[in-house]
Amino acid sequence: MVDRNVLGGELEPCGSDPVTGFYRDGCCNTGPEDRGSHTICAVVTAEFLEHQRRIGNDLSTPVPDYRFPGLVPGDRWCVTAANWLRADQDGAASPVVLASTHERALEIVPLEALQQHSVDVPAHPGALEE
Repeated sequence: MVDRNVLGGELEPCGSDPVTGFYRDGCCNTGPEDRGSHTICAVVTAEFLEHQRRIGNDLSTPVPDYRFPGLVPGDRWCVTAANWLRADQDGAASPVVLASTHERALEIVPLEALQQHSVDVPAHPGALEE
């Protein structure tokens, strides 16, 4: 079975530098072990990282035991749906790559909220001119 994104298409990779995902496979795949629902492909910003640190989710400090390098602004990372939603409610949401955001995120975050922060680029640049 193919994992789906919030747009109904096949889930696309989120990031490989650093390698993201609950399973460290570059995608925001999820499963029963992923209790935090690391399903939103975020392009982290300094504001988002600071917000996460303030709520007790330090994404900037490396944790080698968990193969976590620590993030810097511009990194793409699979973040938990609940923490992203909290950042959105607090005015600190990061941009989101919808094609790389797992459909299970919709169990926690409304699609409209994700769309407001979408940074997806069409596969064909000509679509930007339409």
